[in-house]
Amino acid sequence: MIRTWLSKDNPSVNHSHEQAVAHWFEQAEGSIWIDIDLRSFSQAKTEQLLKRFGCHPLAIIDTFRPRHPPKIELFDEQVFMLYRGIENCLGELKFDHMQLAMFVGKNYLITLHNGPSQGIENLLQQHFHKYLQQPLSLASRIMHSASNLYLNQLLEFEDQLSELEEQLSSHGDDQLLGTITRYKTDILRLNRIFNYHLSLSKKLLQLEQEQNIAEIGIDQPVLQDLHERFERLYSLSSMYYEICGDLVNGYLSISSHKLNNTMRVLTLITAIFVPLSFLAGIYGMNFEVMPELNHPNGYFILLSCMLLIAVSLISIFKWKRWF
Repeated sequence: MIRTWLSKDNPSVNHSHEQAVAHWFEQAEGSIWIDIDLRSFSQAKTEQLLKRFGCHPLAIIDTFRPRHPPKIELFDEQVFMLYRGIENCLGELKFDHMQLAMFVGKNYLITLHNGPSQGIENLLQQHFHKYLQQPLSLASRIMHSASNLYLNQLLEFEDQLSELEEQLSSHGDDQLLGTITRYKTDILRLNRIFNYHLSLSKKLLQLEQEQNIAEIGIDQPVLQDLHERFERLYSLSSMYYEICGDLVNGYLSISSHKLNNTMRVLTLITAIFVPLSFLAGIYGMNFEVMPELNHPNGYFILLSCMLLIAVSLISIFKWKRWF
């Protein structure tokens, strides 16, 4: 399916496939935004359309690759961008990601994706028509719209992270540790995506100075706003990742400290009973010649010695503050 929006006259949506595009080529007036859902449009027709716009063959190949890291490339009077878009927001830092390819020219924007793009659909519900005359700014607003979904999830997670900190400090357990570890993995995955997007926005700001891209038309505040949004997403995800790591390390340290205390108590108990067991083992031997066996008070003397040893060891451990 192809959807088109024209900046000439009243911006309108057209579902008549290539007819609207052919009409725009004939008129050669205004700017056009072509949105293609690759699920319902053949690859051959898509390639034919892209070639008609003068898209580079290597960029076309990257468009149809199932997985490719976000990037930006500058060709002759055209900018090619790959963005990690969002198909569905599942909540709790989980997203169904999709690859969104964008070809930006002086008076056209072509977006290609498999499935519905939340960034595009959200932008369509806003006042996007004012950006049709500046295709690169329109592409930036699409990415900015998708980044809002990321930001909302991160801000919701901030409150949840505070609750996790309180639970972990009061009554942490292995189940809670597993939850934090899972969140840590999800944040790391998002952090890698944000790092790609931050590099993309930096490259856009650098290309702003290029003479070729200047002809396309740039709204510098829009690009700066997009860059600042990606910086915030990257910094937040990095900070939350470090906090989750600190929580995991803190829980492991507390658990290790508790285990050490338990082992210390068991060791001290063992140290007290070792000499007592030694004496009990000696006088438990069945030898005929044992002088202490014939002593009338031998039993009480041995108990007194064992009690003295135990009290002495306990006193030493108390003095050493091992208890």
